[in-house]
Amino acid sequence: MIVGIVGHIDHGKTLLVKTLTGVDTDRLPEEKARGISIDLGFAPWPSAAGDDGAIGFVDVPGHERFIHNMLAGTCGIDFALLVVAADDGVMPQTVEHLQILNLLGVRRGLAAITKIDRVDPARVAQVKTDLQALLAETALAGITLLPVCAVSGAGMDALRRSLRAAAAAQAQRYREGQHFRLAIDRAFSVAGSGTVVTGTVFSGRVQLGDRLVVSPKGVPTRVRGLQIWGHAVERAQAGDRCAINLSGVDVRGATRGNWVLHDAIHAPSRRLDVRFTLLPTERAPLGHSTPVHLHLATVDVLARVALRKAIAPGTTAAAQLITELPVNALNGDRFILRDCSASRTLGGGKVIDPLAPPSRRATTVRLDALNLDTPEAALAALLAIPKQTVDCRHFETIFNLDSGRAAALYRSRNAAIAGRAQPVALACAAVDALREGVLARLDEFHRAQPQAPGIELSALRRQVAPWLAADAFSFLLDGLGETGQIQVSGAIVQRSGYDATSNPADEKMWRAVAPALLQSRFTPPETAELARRLGLNEAALRSFLHRKSKAGMVMQVGKERFFLKATLATLAANAALVARSASKGLFTAAQYRDATGISRNLAIEILEFFDSRGITQRIGDARKMHQNFVPILGPAKPSFTCGPRRKS
Repeated sequence: MIVGIVGHIDHGKTLLVKTLTGVDTDRLPEEKARGISIDLGFAPWPSAAGDDGAIGFVDVPGHERFIHNMLAGTCGIDFALLVVAADDGVMPQTVEHLQILNLLGVRRGLAAITKIDRVDPARVAQVKTDLQALLAETALAGITLLPVCAVSGAGMDALRRSLRAAAAAQAQRYREGQHFRLAIDRAFSVAGSGTVVTGTVFSGRVQLGDRLVVSPKGVPTRVRGLQIWGHAVERAQAGDRCAINLSGVDVRGATRGNWVLHDAIHAPSRRLDVRFTLLPTERAPLGHSTPVHLHLATVDVLARVALRKAIAPGTTAAAQLITELPVNALNGDRFILRDCSASRTLGGGKVIDPLAPPSRRATTVRLDALNLDTPEAALAALLAIPKQTVDCRHFETIFNLDSGRAAALYRSRNAAIAGRAQPVALACAAVDALREGVLARLDEFHRAQPQAPGIELSALRRQVAPWLAADAFSFLLDGLGETGQIQVSGAIVQRSGYDATSNPADEKMWRAVAPALLQSRFTPPETAELARRLGLNEAALRSFLHRKSKAGMVMQVGKERFFLKATLATLAANAALVARSASKGLFTAAQYRDATGISRNLAIEILEFFDSRGITQRIGDARKMHQNFVPILGPAKPSFTCGPRRKS
């Protein structure tokens, strides 16, 4: 359990920690000289019964000038030990520290009333009353208040018992299915080892040899060594305070305010959608574009608050923080805002979407869904929003879900994944409705325009699901194609088996064209010549042949020539026979020309058509058979059985 020990300056926090642990957390020469804590101090308190009762103290500065250091120390605590001196009573930093704990969502703690040897019992009772009144409006209302004296030892046993009991009741912070991340609060260099960073592990596990990233800078690194409270270990996990020896990172590249984390959640951003509470002690509303200091984990960065309307003191509202520099955050992270001069705390809240779009594009219903307590609840709410999809990568990043937990979550919420480059999640019911809509629209289109081969894919998306990304829409069409319900040819979508030439006019034209193509066999005339021979309108014939090609009855070879599909199958069988009789299966266009008896130019056009379909493969000036032609063109036998012949 990590205990943050907080309170006003000179109320005995550091002495209390030393009495409990034997560790003087004032480690800096300036702290020794001035007798006050300036930076964070750390002290372990091992449990005699084992690790479950181990406690680590984070002693934070009590002076108002060092609130930024105090905030860096309280970001990862499990439990608060609020210290109030009996002689001074509640002081300004007592109030501000308690406000910060409340805004950070710290709900477990106790209060120690120190220096009781300096006052009479009535004064201790008065401080208790004042402190209870102060705590009443916070998440720490009703916590135990213990009078103690670190010098005489009075009340210290009761304090020890209370802390040990709290540690024993502490729920494990580690959760399966989350990536590792640690907030850096100290960084230094060790001779012979290099850069060492310390901090609290917020989530996941880390072990020796793991490859991580220093964020938001994006510097890759590797774990060379691990320690927990000075003891070498092979792994650490959420809830531990640990030191990590990093490889490949200069100490100047891993300072307080950075994270060490898994690459999957390295997603720096300068826009964060948040829920923000303005302290009731503020005298005026918080207005749009107010400059502030943002304290999030151990970072302190300048930002501006984007608002739709001003926030009144004591109220909570949605806001967007636009930071001066990129920061790394996740859904649920707590933050504090202080004024631009860093002289007072304005309020704080919770990060909702750390990868936020511009504020004008944020929707209330989406933010309300992301504000729910768990990713399970958030996903269910997002899937219920009509005509919306859930960006899988965005969702998994902001909720820190590894692939296994994400897959299980989608299954548990009956979500279907669509798309490849940018996968999105939709409710299975929505996917079924979309597919039914596609089929209904295609049926309607074919009835209205029987001579058209189908609808352009982009037009179909605009008509059925304009809100769905093209990548996801194509993915859903692939599913319909795999079940044989539709056919996608290039950019054209049609019902499977639909023949755009199945009408009286086209059937009459086909009765004239089919015999002509069959008679010409391997050398069909170009479209203009075919129209002249049959006495047909050239434009009408060309349109008909293109429609017929969509139905698969004819296939275009070159720019102006159409073959019956069966004829091309025979020509492909001829190519296979030539390849079998050629050395190493390689044959030239000339050999193919001689075997089939067609002209050289036409032979090249046919072979290039076969190349485009993957039936043959060109290798220099020769070709070889690349794949079986039957699935593409249908079965056929070669038109000859003996050796090649010259055209007569």
